[in-house]
Amino acid sequence: MLTNRSAPPATVTPVLIYPDVRAAVAWLEAAFGFQEKVRIGDAHRAQLRVGVDGSVVVADVRRDQVAPTGGVVTQILKVRVPDVDEAFARARDFGARVREEPTTFEYGERSCVVGKGGCGDA
Repeated sequence: MLTNRSAPPATVTPVLIYPDVRAAVAWLEAAFGFQEKVRIGDAHRAQLRVGVDGSVVVADVRRDQVAPTGGVVTQILKVRVPDVDEAFARARDFGARVREEPTTFEYGERSCVVGKGGCGDA
């Protein structure tokens, strides 16, 4: 059996579809600190490391793969970070749309929801 050495080592790797892979990668790196590990073609796809053991693939629009549309949330990633408030401020500073402010819930978790807004934006 062949082994794909470029595949991320994570058990689950979400694939996010965007019309501009390079713009999506640049924003994910700036706003959330993701790190590009593998680039496949200039506009086809990229593998990104998230934290110590996570990964995400950003892929282009093709065939039945479509990008998010304005006003509709089509993909959500939950990323655990050491400091929610710091991560929230960084994402907001890089243009993330605030969907939910940082909140501490009764079960002890502190979280927030941010995203890039607009039709098909990264």
